[in-house]
Amino acid sequence: MEHRGLDAYGYFDREGSLGQVQDGFRGVVAAARERIAEAYGRRLHSAYLYGSVPRGTARPGRSDLDLLIALHHEPADEDRDIAEVLARGLDEDFEEIDGVGLLLYGKDTLLSEQERFDLGWFLACLCTPLLGADLAEHLPRYRPDSLLARETNGDLADVLPTWRAKAQAASAPDEYRKLSRDFARRLVRTGFTLVMPRWGGWTSDLAESAEVFGTYYPERAAQMRAAAAAALDPVADPAVLRGYIEDLGPWLADEYTARHGTKTRRTRR
Repeated sequence: MEHRGLDAYGYFDREGSLGQVQDGFRGVVAAARERIAEAYGRRLHSAYLYGSVPRGTARPGRSDLDLLIALHHEPADEDRDIAEVLARGLDEDFEEIDGVGLLLYGKDTLLSEQERFDLGWFLACLCTPLLGADLAEHLPRYRPDSLLARETNGDLADVLPTWRAKAQAASAPDEYRKLSRDFARRLVRTGFTLVMPRWGGWTSDLAESAEVFGTYYPERAAQMRAAAAAALDPVADPAVLRGYIEDLGPWLADEYTARHGTKTRRTRR
């Protein structure tokens, strides 16, 4: 029977591990562990890796390093400033990575009821423990159902106006490339979670995600495959961004709402 990222009982297997980190990325992972501990000290509850590095699929010089940091208390402005300095320092000091993505939350937010099927699921299923006690021990097991689909990506319609503003403000090729990568990643992941309950499994591989989506929406398959390619090799073409914002994005948001509903409004942020 095909595995599809689930255990024998239909629950998510946690993806990634420190053992899967490729040799070329072990130095930056070790530095991240040391610098996070030093930067936050006793304020730190735990830290995690996610993305291609702990999955063992990172590409030297092309992949970013993704980190989630959980503090004992909700982050203050000082904590966010520290995170920015930390991320910038790692990016500058290690040429094997192309950028650092750093998420910073208080542990109570990560364990809250309103985040149970969004940040909680993300931590428990897609994050690899790096430092401290694993918060996943306080979270439930998860299945690839419609509730999870709604709470993870059921807010694309709310995101699109922000995308339009960012695209209008961009002018340099590097800005266009960054936006094309960010937008494409979100569209492919949203396209996959749209069909995830029907497919009955999980993958973080963007190319596979696009292919799975295409089996349910063949009329949009070529667009999604192109988005998956752009997520890995972003392009500096404003027309590509317009296609995401004016065509694929709105269609996907409408289809998502019709099938799964909209994400529960958050009181934070």
